[in-house]
Amino acid sequence: MALGPHRLLLRPRESRDLHLISSEVVTTPRAAITWAQDVFGNDVATATFRTMTDTLSIDSNVELELHASPWPIFDIAASALSYPFQYSTGEWADLGALAQPQYDDPGGRLRQWARAFVRGNPTDTLSLLQDLSAGIYTSLSYQSREDEGTQTPLDTLDRGWGSCRDFAVLFADAARHLGFGARIVSGYLFNPDGAAIGYAGSGSTHAWAEIFVPGAGWITFDPTNRSVGGFNLIPVAVARDISQVVPVAGSFLGMTDAFHGMSVAVDVTEHTTMKPSFQAQSS
Repeated sequence: MALGPHRLLLRPRESRDLHLISSEVVTTPRAAITWAQDVFGNDVATATFRTMTDTLSIDSNVELELHASPWPIFDIAASALSYPFQYSTGEWADLGALAQPQYDDPGGRLRQWARAFVRGNPTDTLSLLQDLSAGIYTSLSYQSREDEGTQTPLDTLDRGWGSCRDFAVLFADAARHLGFGARIVSGYLFNPDGAAIGYAGSGSTHAWAEIFVPGAGWITFDPTNRSVGGFNLIPVAVARDISQVVPVAGSFLGMTDAFHGMSVAVDVTEHTTMKPSFQAQSS
């Protein structure tokens, strides 16, 4: 079969808490790889193939230093300590679509569900967001899903279960209904002790969300594990919608029965020098 261009989101996002030491993407068959940044500042690789093949393997090998604290302290601006608050005119303009719900909410069901976590007027902003994340963790069941796509927030509430990407989407859109700017994050879960939900071995692909709070900036919330902060999370891509952060997207030209399946594996090794490294493989 002939492979069309593939869009790869595999290179972690560097920040104050994450230092990238090395990164390499290798494909079989070999591809010409070009790099660019998208509108969100994600590093996007485009792999162009010139040979026919019956299999495709993509190996991403990364070594990095992760310094995020397991007990972060957020320096929230005084104006945003209590909810409701107003973003500045500039913040509101820059957040744009990130502050607008992305899914239909007939009758305001999701908005009403989100408003139930507002305990008072005013109420503590960080506590409200933590309660919203905890509400997903405690009221819904986690189930890994291999099928393509993401449930809508209302589908997740109606079914009472979802995967990490379903929970991230639900949390982000619920927060948007409360007036927050939110973005979806995809990346890797670093889980050496096997205690986190949504993992396979020492690491796994994962999805979570970030909320913009003045003063503190983008605060990480992982509703799948009821955690705040990114001490065990390795972000690769951020975007407005989950469909924009698919790790590997591409096409092929062949017989209708040419596709037999896809497997993904993430292997994480922690160095004694406290430099977590991982190898992500998909084929």
